[in-house]
Amino acid sequence: MVLKSYAKINLSLNVVKRFNDGLHDIQTMYCLIDLYDTIYIKKLGDTKYDKISFTGKYSNQIKVKNNSIQKILNIMRKNRLIKNFYSIKVIKRIPVFSGLGGGSSNAVTIFKHLLKKKIKKKIFNQTLNFVGSDLKLFFYHQGFLKDLYTVIKLKKKYKLFFLLAHPKIKCSTPLVYKEVKKYSKKKAFVSKKFTQRVGFINFLIKGRNDLQSIVEKKHSSVRKLLSDIYIEKGCYLSRMTGSGSVCFGLFSDENCSKVALRALKKKYPKFWFSIAKTI
Repeated sequence: MVLKSYAKINLSLNVVKRFNDGLHDIQTMYCLIDLYDTIYIKKLGDTKYDKISFTGKYSNQIKVKNNSIQKILNIMRKNRLIKNFYSIKVIKRIPVFSGLGGGSSNAVTIFKHLLKKKIKKKIFNQTLNFVGSDLKLFFYHQGFLKDLYTVIKLKKKYKLFFLLAHPKIKCSTPLVYKEVKKYSKKKAFVSKKFTQRVGFINFLIKGRNDLQSIVEKKHSSVRKLLSDIYIEKGCYLSRMTGSGSVCFGLFSDENCSKVALRALKKKYPKFWFSIAKTI
């Protein structure tokens, strides 16, 4: 079986609280995009261990024995959701440590493929939370994370066009969150604000990523990159996704994103670039 494991973009991200266990409560508007890893999965016969391998440009940055895929398989067997073992090969196209959620997407893609029956909400949450708090995002193409446990699906999907840029800076999510000193006020979600695409884009323009300034202070190249993306024709906004370091520009159409891609690749020949759109 061949599966597509899609990346996500945090269109906005607000840190609203820190829990006693060290986790943070966040609110984020997000979308899945057509950048994906390819997963080949096959059930094994008489064996008591999984065979997991990674290939591709970013495969050497992944822990073979302690990764999101192995974690999700282990917890699914522990909760008796599966009993078999699997051969899994992942071709990595999503940059690692980028804020695009590649590892979480891999785990959720396999979870959804293997889960053959409905399960209790408590078991569902226990399984996902064991691997990572952001796994819930990958159940909807576009949504709003109201709090650490609640994802609201957008009633209408919007067609969005992006330029992605990775300055190849490795950002540690725990360390970035550790630097958060001020917290945003929690906002109520009002879906009727987004009756049209222009209203949704205006909402995003007014938003921000609370983690972005932390990364910019440590890496001035991120600030410069975001500025250069923003001045390109047709760019509504430029922002960092998640805890970084991938930056994105939201563009009016696909052609503008392609023109920006050509211009920025000349300015930053060593950076990774891609265009993308919502799925």
